[in-house]
Amino acid sequence: MPKVIMNHGAGGELMQEFLSKHITNHFPKMDAEVPLDSMDDSAVVGDVVFTIDGHTVKPLFFPGGDIGKISVAGTVNDISVMGASPIALGCSAIIEEGLDVDVVDRVMESMGKTAAGCGVPIATGDTKVVESGAVDQMVMSTSAVGKRSPYLDSDLAKAAEYREVKNRWCTDSSVRPGDAIIVSGYVGDHGVALLSFREGYGFESEVESDVAPLNGMIAEGLKAGGIVAMKDPTRGGLANTLNEWCSKSHIGMEIDYADIPLREGVVSACDLLGIDPLSIGNEGKAVIAVVPEMADEVLRALRRTPEGKNASIIGKAVDGIERVVMRTEIGGRRILEAPAGDPVPRIC
Repeated sequence: MPKVIMNHGAGGELMQEFLSKHITNHFPKMDAEVPLDSMDDSAVVGDVVFTIDGHTVKPLFFPGGDIGKISVAGTVNDISVMGASPIALGCSAIIEEGLDVDVVDRVMESMGKTAAGCGVPIATGDTKVVESGAVDQMVMSTSAVGKRSPYLDSDLAKAAEYREVKNRWCTDSSVRPGDAIIVSGYVGDHGVALLSFREGYGFESEVESDVAPLNGMIAEGLKAGGIVAMKDPTRGGLANTLNEWCSKSHIGMEIDYADIPLREGVVSACDLLGIDPLSIGNEGKAVIAVVPEMADEVLRALRRTPEGKNASIIGKAVDGIERVVMRTEIGGRRILEAPAGDPVPRIC
């Protein structure tokens, strides 16, 4: 009998197949503007945006963040990339018996500071304690609700000045040929920092996790106008996000590797470990599709924020097969495949 493996929860193609065959097909269909079947970062029911996320990061504390910070940031970002404003969070903590209470205090203090910093309160929650060995120290689950951003209508209206816009939200299926693709900053930082710290490779002295709430940065991009799709490239990284957009929007992509922000420490670590930095999860970045006429204006808006100061246009959507074609450093071209799963387990 088949068994569940780590890659079934690690993003990428294996996870998508597992979800469709063994999870979502058992649930009743619902009439929603953005339903579960769309596999977007959040669902939209009426004009209420809703998401939930589980966090099993190991270790609980790592360079640049911890399980508390990542729980808040990741859930806030899932709401924000839909073009919504997160308004409240829920928190469920499952704690292993025997864990030091000081550890619980540190995690919850971090959650509180992160929630206060991004202006999204923790409004409800639940706590369970389980026998020693039932979980690895602590598992966190966070949910959030949001409402339509006050800037989304004007943003989409600006995009509609240049091409037809059918969707009312920034969904994965909204990208069209010609749209510029922007990444909001350096990719691969989170996965490399956490893996290095966990395994003792030493790269954490050069690279810290990028974990951060992005609702403020995204609001500035929407104010500029012309954004049609957004996604946070978590499990499976940038490669998985771009391939998802190709599949769901039925477009191809042309990407230039030289334009992708990558730290030297991340590239060095990935070369040493045989890992593709474009397939590693991020926790403080957004990938944004914008009509080409507004790309420079959106880029300037992102760069005015702390989270988007290193944003870059990395390519464009094109007609053709649903694949990502990347120009390499030496001028060649190769297919950027969707990963089977994130090569670094338990990073979120």
